[in-house]
Amino acid sequence: MSYPLRAAALAALLLAGAVACGDTSGEGTSTSSPSSSSPAASDDAAGGSAAARIEAVNETMRTTTFGAIGTSTAYDGGLQQMTWNPQQGLRIEMIATPATRSGGDMYCHDGVTYISSDLFADTLKQQGQQITVPAELDDVYVTTKSEQGCDAYFALSPTGRFSPSDDAEVNGTPARAIKVSGSASATDTYYVSTKGPAYLLKMKSTRDGRTSSTTYVDFGKKKTVTLPRADKTMTMDAFRAKVGG
Repeated sequence: MSYPLRAAALAALLLAGAVACGDTSGEGTSTSSPSSSSPAASDDAAGGSAAARIEAVNETMRTTTFGAIGTSTAYDGGLQQMTWNPQQGLRIEMIATPATRSGGDMYCHDGVTYISSDLFADTLKQQGQQITVPAELDDVYVTTKSEQGCDAYFALSPTGRFSPSDDAEVNGTPARAIKVSGSASATDTYYVSTKGPAYLLKMKSTRDGRTSSTTYVDFGKKKTVTLPRADKTMTMDAFRAKVGG
């Protein structure tokens, strides 16, 4: 397998986890009236600074079970469902649709990411990389080790700033908007709870004209994540050897 495919494979693992950039509609969210306050000025408004709120939200989300559902700009047309248990890890399931034609899932635990071979191949395909998965590897998960924790898949960027004109209610809960702009064509807007537990309630993303939205639910409720059996996993190097190229 060539270096470009190796690079695309690693990117695929990150993109597959982009449910945080991904709800299939804006249903349940109502936008408030625009405000003339600038993001910088609003950082010292009611509720404290954006940096402090981001830190509080990330800590709560990292230590609390929750679920999420949404689309992703990284997996065109795909519906994703996330389950997080701080002790057991993370699962993201791609739900097959007529547009995507295939599903698959991925897990993360203790910095190790497991991605099902079908999802792995499909994500590579969307990046212009074609691989053929042998039948004997249909139920295998490809593993990679990362220096980051699994909460990296849903953590808010520390560079976010309050965006008062985007403040909203998410399913009846008041939320402050925190916006991150990587470029003119790449923005993320996080909707975080205004009061009480510091939860991430919703996230909307734009990437090169594609939009997506994810809603986070079931905070503190029982969630179970069961990792793939060891005999159903394969390292990236072993997988590369099997698919050849």
